[in-house]
Amino acid sequence: MSVAALQELLERFADARDWGPYHTPKNLAMALAGEAGELVAEFQWLTAGESERVMADPDKAAAVRQEMADVFCYLLRLADVLGVDLDAAVREKVAINEHRFPVP
Repeated sequence: MSVAALQELLERFADARDWGPYHTPKNLAMALAGEAGELVAEFQWLTAGESERVMADPDKAAAVRQEMADVFCYLLRLADVLGVDLDAAVREKVAINEHRFPVP
């Protein structure tokens, strides 16, 4: 599914619940930060090796997938509300980083 299709899906979901007034850039950014924190919590106190094997545990894998989905959903909604083309933004950022961090 494309980014645009995912954004449309999330917009329809939010609209059906009349969440539009709550999906302000500030609220969405705060929710995104909160969900990123919940994703971090899934890795808290794990060693580097344990973190690399987290997806081998079905319960932990499910929790990580859910938190990653939450982060992605809020990022998609925020981009949609602000009119940010994420595809273009990623390409622009990679181009900037190619100059900042040239291949040795």
